[in-house]
Amino acid sequence: MSQTALAFLELGAVFFALGMLGRVAGRFGMSPIPLYLLGGLAFGSGGYVDLAEANEFGHVAGEIGVVLLLLLLGLEYTAAELMTGLRRSWAAGLVDIVVNAIPGVLVALLLGWGVVGAITMGGVTYISSSGIVAKVLNDLGRLGNRETPVVLSILVFEDLAMAIYLPILTTILAGMSFLSGLRTLAIALVTVTLVLVVALRYGRHVSSIVDSSDNEVFLLKLLGAALLVAGAASALNVSAVVGAFLLGIAISGSTAHQAAKLLEPLRDLFAAIFFVAFGLSTDPRAIPPVLGWAVLLAVVTATTKVATGWWAAGRQGIRRMGCARAGATLVARGEFSIVIAGLAVSVGAVASELAPLASAYVLLMAVLGPVAARVVEPLVRLVRPEPGPAVAA
Repeated sequence: MSQTALAFLELGAVFFALGMLGRVAGRFGMSPIPLYLLGGLAFGSGGYVDLAEANEFGHVAGEIGVVLLLLLLGLEYTAAELMTGLRRSWAAGLVDIVVNAIPGVLVALLLGWGVVGAITMGGVTYISSSGIVAKVLNDLGRLGNRETPVVLSILVFEDLAMAIYLPILTTILAGMSFLSGLRTLAIALVTVTLVLVVALRYGRHVSSIVDSSDNEVFLLKLLGAALLVAGAASALNVSAVVGAFLLGIAISGSTAHQAAKLLEPLRDLFAAIFFVAFGLSTDPRAIPPVLGWAVLLAVVTATTKVATGWWAAGRQGIRRMGCARAGATLVARGEFSIVIAGLAVSVGAVASELAPLASAYVLLMAVLGPVAARVVEPLVRLVRPEPGPAVAA
């Protein structure tokens, strides 16, 4: 069999399997991310079948998937919304970083993975999955709830924190000197600031450059711009995904809505390939030795996320049930955690056990998050029943 025929067969099998897994996830009202990861683990290195040809394609396609994930995330915000969210949530955002990054840092240090492993695992356990959280809020009809703006503000802060964290991580993984690292961080901060200023004042001009009444032309210009910006950012060691996120912020108005509509199917396809590719590169036989640590991290960081959301909502005068819903909604980890782990593993700068630990952790949290959001209300009522109406004697 020719190499091309084998590649087509493997990719066809992968795409069809992804569709079936997505359908199964939809039936149970859960995110498909855990099933995509499991699929990659089953058919990757050390799995049942080694899909070598699909793995090669998956690497580049997965990188495009990450760029599209962050571009679409940026399109959801305007620069004004980001600044407003930052002002409202900075205190909760700082608490969120401390209490949710520390468990990952401590586990990495206990496992002897050093400073680089600790910084990487801190990012993996810190950030919630914006995609899963958005889906949960929509599925449960909570978009209009009082606590939802608090949840969204924390997610905005996390996304902005990633715009600073990822360049720092990229610098550390590249083994740059202290001065080179400071220069890269300065470039990242200046870039973020300039993009926010441009988006606030000249967003309509950026939008007009990529806009077109022809969907084909619009899609080609938008995707081309995203890859060009991601490549330029990567060349500056700022991180490709940060470049894509900032481009999304700079595009506003009806252009942003149209761009999101056109890119969503591509985003879903390439993002699915990204999760599968990460699973393909992870040996499932390496998961059992770190499974206990993954479960421990899942329990601890689920608790710290609930506490973060509860505290942040309480500061806004929201009552107990709303505070509980806010905390439980933030539990899920997903795409960003895998992006961080994949970035570290791809350059070989961390221990080989980090990939299986991150995979197991995300599998647990991507399932636990939606479940926690669904059961939190009956659980709170069970633990602390609402007082009933007074009965006349």
